[in-house]
Amino acid sequence: MEVVFTQDVPNKARAGEVRRVPDGYARNYLLPQGLAVMSTPEVLKRLGKIKKAGDDVRLRETKVLEELKEALDNTEIAVQARVTPTGRYYGAITATHISMSLAEVTGREVERRWIEVAEPIREPGEYDIMLRFSSEIAATIHVTAGAEE
Repeated sequence: MEVVFTQDVPNKARAGEVRRVPDGYARNYLLPQGLAVMSTPEVLKRLGKIKKAGDDVRLRETKVLEELKEALDNTEIAVQARVTPTGRYYGAITATHISMSLAEVTGREVERRWIEVAEPIREPGEYDIMLRFSSEIAATIHVTAGAEE
């Protein structure tokens, strides 16, 4: 089925693009969510307006993410968890823990999917963690993992 995307869909298409997608994907997800409309001659006439609206939304989102990057870049946070007698954590410090600590320190909501942790932190120490807001906007934070008393 050929559809015109009305909004950006990550890893699929940008607003205003005409793409052929599987019928079930279009019927069950894209069309009900309002992310795309079926490609008709009337919709194709409005393609320029759809592209412009998508570009405007993308520009606003980029501006907000740039401001967030500036606020969070080089932020230092401390995270603590219980440690075993061998010096490793009972569990691990994950992106969720880091996200909650960042929210407490900065007062801004940080989604855990933005936090790129190659593998969960299993031992106390200092770590540099990358926050990737989009493909071109990234920040680095410093995490000090400690032991709970």
